[in-house]
Amino acid sequence: MYKSIVFDLGGVMVDFDPKSYLVDLLCNAAMEEKVYELTFGSEEWKLMDAGLISRFEGNKRMLERAQQEGCSFEVQGVLDDWIHILHVRHRMQELVRRMKNHGYCVYYLSNIPQDVLDLLRQRGVLDRFDGGVASCEVHINKPDPRIYQALLDKYHLKAEECVFIDDRPENVQTAFSMGFAGVQMKDSVGTLVRSLATCNVSLR
Repeated sequence: MYKSIVFDLGGVMVDFDPKSYLVDLLCNAAMEEKVYELTFGSEEWKLMDAGLISRFEGNKRMLERAQQEGCSFEVQGVLDDWIHILHVRHRMQELVRRMKNHGYCVYYLSNIPQDVLDLLRQRGVLDRFDGGVASCEVHINKPDPRIYQALLDKYHLKAEECVFIDDRPENVQTAFSMGFAGVQMKDSVGTLVRSLATCNVSLR
C-alpha cells in the first residue's frame, strides 16, 4: 500500500519546457539548439542545480561561452527572461491538496537551484508539501540514486511505499529501479490521475 507521493517540481508542479520556449523566442532551429546547449543543457546549468556554483557565476560562464560561439545576444536574452516560463500549475496544487485529504504524505524531489527554490516557496508552490529534497541542498542531481536515497533517509520512508512523479523518463526509471512506483508526467492532470489509479492511488 502506498503511503507517500513524491513530486518533481519543474515540469510537474510548474511549467518548465525550455525547448518550446526557445522555439517561440528564436524561431530558428539551428540557433535554438545552440542556445539550448549553452544554457538549459549546459554543464553550468547542472552545477547551479546542484548548488555548486551561484547563479551569477553560472550566467557569467554561459555568457563567456556564448561570446565564443557568436550568440551572446541570444543567450543574454534567455538568461534575462527565462524565469517567466515558470507558471504555477494550479490544478497540480489542487491535486496535492486532494492527496493530503485522502491521507497521503506528499514530498518533492527536484533538480533546482536555490534562487528558483526560494521563488517557488514565495509563490506558495511548496505550502502543502510535508517536505522534500532539492538538488541544491544536497549537491546531487537526479537521476543519481543518492538524491532519492537522501529523501528516503530524511523522512524515514520506504521506497516500496512511495509513488514518484516526474516529467523526465530517466528520473522515473531510477526511481523504479530503487523500488518506487514511477509515473511519468506527460500532458494533463487527468492523464496523471488515471496513471495513479493504475498504482491503486485513488482520489475518490
